[in-house]
Amino acid sequence: MDLRNIAIIAHVDHGKTTLVDALLRQSGTVRANQPMQERALDSGELERERGITILAKCTAIDWRGVRINIVDTPGHADFGGEVERVLGMVDGVLVLVDAAEGPMPQTKFVVDKALRLGLRPIVAISKMDRADARPKIVHEAVFDLFDALGASEEQLDFPLVYSSARDGWASRDAAVGGGDMSPLFETVVAHVPPPATDRDAPFRMLISLLEADPFLGRLVSGRVLSGRVKANQTVTVLGADGAVVEVARLTKLLRARGLERIAVEGAGAGEIVTLAGLKTASVADTVAASASCAAIPAEPIDPPTIAMVFSINDSPLAGREGTLLTSRMIAARLAREAEGNVAIRVNGMAEDGAFEVAGRGELQLAVLIETMRREGFELSIGRPRVLTREDPKGGAPLEPIEEIQIDVDEAFVGDVVSALAERRAEMIELRPSGRDKIRALFHGPTRGLIGFNGELLTVTRGTAIMHRIFHGYAPFKGPLPGRQTGVLISSAVGRAVAYALWNLEPRGTLFVEPGMPVYGGMIVGEHARPQDLDVNPLKSKQLTNIRAAGKDNAVRLSPPRPMPLEIALAYLADDELLEVTPASIRLRKRLLDPHDRRRAARAQARAS
Repeated sequence: MDLRNIAIIAHVDHGKTTLVDALLRQSGTVRANQPMQERALDSGELERERGITILAKCTAIDWRGVRINIVDTPGHADFGGEVERVLGMVDGVLVLVDAAEGPMPQTKFVVDKALRLGLRPIVAISKMDRADARPKIVHEAVFDLFDALGASEEQLDFPLVYSSARDGWASRDAAVGGGDMSPLFETVVAHVPPPATDRDAPFRMLISLLEADPFLGRLVSGRVLSGRVKANQTVTVLGADGAVVEVARLTKLLRARGLERIAVEGAGAGEIVTLAGLKTASVADTVAASASCAAIPAEPIDPPTIAMVFSINDSPLAGREGTLLTSRMIAARLAREAEGNVAIRVNGMAEDGAFEVAGRGELQLAVLIETMRREGFELSIGRPRVLTREDPKGGAPLEPIEEIQIDVDEAFVGDVVSALAERRAEMIELRPSGRDKIRALFHGPTRGLIGFNGELLTVTRGTAIMHRIFHGYAPFKGPLPGRQTGVLISSAVGRAVAYALWNLEPRGTLFVEPGMPVYGGMIVGEHARPQDLDVNPLKSKQLTNIRAAGKDNAVRLSPPRPMPLEIALAYLADDELLEVTPASIRLRKRLLDPHDRRRAARAQARAS
């Protein structure tokens, strides 16, 4: 069968997964009457909740005698590691660009990776059904982006398709809408080359994806580079250095078809397949017919830029809500994550039961924490910190810098520029983006963006949209302003009382509500002043024989400030931890005893 391998790459929320839905339907791979949930490839619980693709996934469709393997990739920069490793599986890329927004930071990131690999792109200007679509301007912006990224003459001569995946049509003419997806299918078959294969050479395959199946165990996926592989065949797994990792028999050989995988007896060069039966093989390893084969070189992955410390939960409420509590369980889970996610790095620390987990950004690590808590883990998480490196020329520290793009109403441009200037960001460009919006481009240190999204939404009244992507390393930009307020710290153990919280409201903003369990050292609110304050959220009203017990019971409290995971992570100070359990997220001091905190503060003052 004629074969094409293609990846769909784009900025977050530009319609990749919706486009795959339309292709599955119109190719006949999914029957017209077959139930299929919207964004079918976003099968993970968190993916559906957040509306983003987190893990790269592969599907396959048959169209007029041609099998098209399609890899749906994440659009968020924090999951760029998924994009980088799957591009080696394909022979072409479909670059999806929103007809109104145009190329965005993640578009630049993924296109740069594809162009460097020599892949020839097809550009699809999506969401042509939008009232504010401007396809001509977007087409010019895409060409300018490709040119700035050093595209070759052949890559600059890209075919162009206009589409509305929601309405199920594609066209080669921006002025002509309606119909079906046939123009896009035809463009893919005509412009993506069949895989270059060597069928006579021994079997070799580079592992690009790793996952676990409750019935089949470890599953590895990749494209067969040469030769042919069969079910029940004995294979050798080679590391990047050519050393033998394991020798095993393949128990299953699977190939994608629509939304499912089917077992096949064999697969040849150029096909994307999934293998079962391997015990220790991981991403970037080579599966080969024998140990005499050479390992396939893997593309280097951009390094992590941010890290957090994961440790056991040692609060007084530990063990009440979760079942996976020990450092051994946490270590095993983090090791599995690092094995399958090449953008995650885990280091054990001297502190007992603590592990430093490094990744691409706050969102990637927040997704990992949320996944673990839903699996039943209880964790303590430290404040996020950026990972610096030494300048090879002078030894000075270099810190990660991000490219920040913000679309904001004209009325709030000054507030945004001022807020980012305080965080050591430099403005690169300021230009109109249509609809009374201004698009501002900055280069700023990663550490300055920790927790910035909440401040941005506050100063712009929720109207700004921020996108960020790793730009490079630069000399240390200097100190940043810290949190300007202290916190309210519980001095008692029990359940919060409405009367006590009512009396605490003038002191600041509360994070807890009546009936919530609290303990000594737990943070129950934000102090209105810079200092921390120990408070008693359990203090009840003293009753007398003059006042009736029911008198003044109707205490009216303001709603507590919600502290979801990502906001709570950004809120942390150096001496604080985030307690994460399957049911709760609590802020706490690292040292729960107030005397220990005072001694530590005095020691720090003497040291400074």
